Formats: sequence, structure tokens, C-alpha cells
Amino acid sequence: MDLRVIILAGGAGTRFWPVSRKIRPKQFLPIVSEKTMIEETIDRLSSQVPLKNIYTIANPEKTEMIKNLLPDLPDKNLLVEPIGRNTAPSLILATARIHLQNPKAVLAALPADHLIKDSALFLRKLEAAAAAASSGDHLITFGVPPTYPATGYGYIRFSADHSVHSLDEPFHAVQEFKEKPDLEQAKAFLKKGNYFWNSGMFLWQADVFARKLERFAPEMFSYWKQIQDALEANDEARIASLFEEIPSISIDYALMEKAEGVLMARGDFGWSDVGAWSSLADIWPQDETGNALRGDNIILDSQDCLVYNPDKLTALIGVKDIIVVNTEDALLIAHRNQDQKVKDIVGELEKKKKTEYL
Repeated sequence: MDLRVIILAGGAGTRFWPVSRKIRPKQFLPIVSEKTMIEETIDRLSSQVPLKNIYTIANPEKTEMIKNLLPDLPDKNLLVEPIGRNTAPSLILATARIHLQNPKAVLAALPADHLIKDSALFLRKLEAAAAAASSGDHLITFGVPPTYPATGYGYIRFSADHSVHSLDEPFHAVQEFKEKPDLEQAKAFLKKGNYFWNSGMFLWQADVFARKLERFAPEMFSYWKQIQDALEANDEARIASLFEEIPSISIDYALMEKAEGVLMARGDFGWSDVGAWSSLADIWPQDETGNALRGDNIILDSQDCLVYNPDKLTALIGVKDIIVVNTEDALLIAHRNQDQKVKDIVGELEKKKKTEYL
């Protein structure tokens, strides 16, 4: 099987402000270990997928960062999107390029900035998913069994009664993709048992992807054809022009939610999208009162706090459930259940043209 992995590395990482900035967003930060998140992602794959079959896709600036950080990746595998236009345009461009090399190649689209604790299990399931993608007219995704009623994730509703097997791994028929729910909806999803978190990881055979676009997303298929023609002609100016026009939309909205023949495998390999500061509370070591701390500290009568202040002493007294993130030029203090709003701070900085903090 010709398996290619596309690492989606164009994200802005706004929920990790003030550490994550435009010049060095989340995927280029050592958040969960001493290595950057994109290095962790590549390392996780390296025992099963050769570097010649691993690609990244990002804008020119981030691609230059990748080149400096990952010099062993072949230059031709550093795919450049002229401007960031969400995951559907990125994956159309990446899949079209690989389709020209081998229409039967299987692509695994993986974010650069997710955590997977059980790499061995993930790789076994990735192999099974790739085999499933190559064996029929399927689009494949991973659904993560929910551990609490999360409102920050989308959900996948699936049927356990309609399954196929690949390398002994069951793949369930996807019935519906659901938007991020409110708390009551999330509790109902958890109770029903056939709603899993949407991991944002997808696999498909290149020619199957093209056929699904043509049938279920004809507007995007028109861009597919034009981008493929531009790639064949090596016309970078035309690709740049098409990226100015193409809708900025996720692959979930553009195709996955509309398509038939989507299958889901159980993503029970210790996944986290590391989507906000509070998610690190379950990743970093905790003290005896549930505080997760980076940097020197003195803690008095405080619990369940998260502190990132590696260059200074932090003292906490009588506080609970707060996040403290300190950098050279900015300080963030937030309640743990409000950290999804960090991106709104970034929006306010943009409105007020405080670009030095972006």
C-alpha cells in the first residue's frame, strides 16, 4: 500500500496566546514535552511511515519554520498553500498533488498539534484505517470515546450495527457529524453511547476523494479540477489566484458531513487535541492538590490551577481553578472553564491593532 501522511501545520493556535504567536504558533512550541508538537507528530509516525511519505502543508512562513525545524524532511514534501484558507483547501491541494503521482495512494490527514499517548496502538489503528480506505469507496475517520460531556469538540454519531472489519479492527458507519453542543446536549450524547468526539483525523484514497468531492461537494470539485490543472502546468501564480477565491471552509463542512460511505474507527489511543490551556492539566504532572505547574513556585491553599511561568517565581494563595500564563510582554489570567475565550482576546488585540502582541 502506498500510504502518504499529510501533516496539517497551518493553524494559528490562538487559544494558546500569549505563548502562541503568529511568529511561532502552537505546533512549533514544546507544550507537552521538550520537543515541539510537530516534532512529536513526526516522531510518532517514523517507525511505520518513511520520511519520504510524510508531507506537511502550511503557508510560506510556517513552511520555512518547518524546513528549519525538520531538516530531514524532503524539500519536495513541504507543500505550500499560498494563504491559509482552512483545511478543505489545504487538503484539496495536497490530495491533488499526490493524485498526480498515484491516484491509488492512501492519504492520512493528521493535525500537527495533537497528543496521542499510546503511539503503538495508534499506529496499528492507522494501518487498519489505511487498509480500509484502500479496499473500497470509503472515507475514514477516528472517533474518540468521550470521557466527559465536552462542549469544545464536535461529535460523530455512528451505528455499531453496521460495521466492516479491516485487519481485525471494526469500522462503524457514520450517520451524522454534530457541531459543538451545549452542555445539556453533550450530556445527552454521552448517555446515548453512540456519539464519539470528532478527532479531526481523516484517511482516503486519492481517487476516492476526488469522486466524493464531485458527487457531494461539486463547488469544491470545480476548484479541485482547476488546482490539479495548475499543478500539472506548474503554475504557482494560478494556484495563488485560486486560493484567493476558494471558500475558507473545513473539510468537515465541505465534504465529510455531506458524503456517504464514511466509516469511523474507535480512537481509544489516548488522544487530546490540546485545544486550550486547561487541557494541559491532564498532561502535565500535578501536585497533591491538582495544580499543574511549569516554573518555580510557592503554592498556599490553592488547588486545580495551571501555571506557565518558566522564567519567574509564581506564588499562589487561596485560589482555585485559575490559569496563569506569563511571558516577557503579556500576562494571561483566566478561570479554567473560560479558557476557550482566549481566542477572543486575540480578536480584541487585532481590532485594537495591538499587533506587537500577536
